[in-house]
Amino acid sequence: MHLTPTEQRMLLQQLPHTGVAAHWRLLEHYPNLTNAFAAPAQDLRKILHSDAVNWLLEIQSSGEDHPALRQIRANQNWLEQRHIHIVDIDSDDYPLLLKETKRAPPLLYVWGDPTLLNLPQIAIVGSRSPTAGGRNNAQNFGQGLAAAGFTITSGLALGVDIAAHQGALKAGGKTLAVLGTGIDHIYPARHVHTAEQIASSGGAVISEFPLGTRALPSNFPQRNRIISGLSCGVLVVEAAIKSGSLITARYALQQNREVFAIPGSIQNPLSRGCHALIKDGAKLVESAEDITEELQGILAFKRSEVGVAKAPQQASLALEGAESASEVLILEQLGFDPVPFDTLAERTQVPAGELMATLLTMELKGLITNAGHGYARVRS
Repeated sequence: MHLTPTEQRMLLQQLPHTGVAAHWRLLEHYPNLTNAFAAPAQDLRKILHSDAVNWLLEIQSSGEDHPALRQIRANQNWLEQRHIHIVDIDSDDYPLLLKETKRAPPLLYVWGDPTLLNLPQIAIVGSRSPTAGGRNNAQNFGQGLAAAGFTITSGLALGVDIAAHQGALKAGGKTLAVLGTGIDHIYPARHVHTAEQIASSGGAVISEFPLGTRALPSNFPQRNRIISGLSCGVLVVEAAIKSGSLITARYALQQNREVFAIPGSIQNPLSRGCHALIKDGAKLVESAEDITEELQGILAFKRSEVGVAKAPQQASLALEGAESASEVLILEQLGFDPVPFDTLAERTQVPAGELMATLLTMELKGLITNAGHGYARVRS
């Protein structure tokens, strides 16, 4: 029986009474998984649940005829037909930041562009039932951060998540949705169209769960560690004291990621989670620029390290009306909150005289506005 490393990991996903932790325990004893599939029962019982051991022994005896192996081959065909990638933890496409985290998922199913996994990401999370202001903040921050060059990562859930994805799409930027289900079960179903938009516009929809996995409550906290693990930082928009968003923030702290929170009214129960995070050291933010200024070094470094393609950036910015390299450069640095002239000059490295002339031209074209204390994009 010959199995590739990816097929071995797909098979281990089907082991009864096991999860990611059991997978890593097995790897500690058998760095070469081929040896695990040939190991004697007495050794396996020291590592795995007895049902899982019996299942492995059945595979050893049945070989290629085992139903689980036939199912894996069928799953691979299904994924190939839909151009969904399987990214193994040993693959060059596997996200480096996530790989550094504790119990990283051995496999990722990626619908869309797998190279996106290693570009700078900001996670935006929050309530599934936000206020109108919270929903607007999620969309505006998603739009502003995507325009600045960050990939917006969230969970495709109702409320804050979907607003953040839509903001990134509106900016012509990239966004990445992490599912708590199999890649063949978009949840909630009403967001299938958005998932298709994400995957077809240079973004990605990803899952660590095998095909057929439904929306179980226990899957979503597990999913949240991936959202934070992929990202340079996590922004919490609105969240109650007991919420999945705070679980994501806790994962972010454990993974040494930046945590940002938007303050709100003391009368709003959905502000309490954000206020608690701020009290514990999260950075209070009021605009997308607060985050880009904090993480600008990471963005510049990752762009040069990964070698972000210029053509897709220029194509998306052309939709905004940019007609020159300087205009493209300026729009990359502007969101919808004013950026002072000196800050813009420092970020773009465009000479002051040229910058002033270009800004005036862009203002006359209706691309940007001068708010007196800085320049901002004009909302379309």
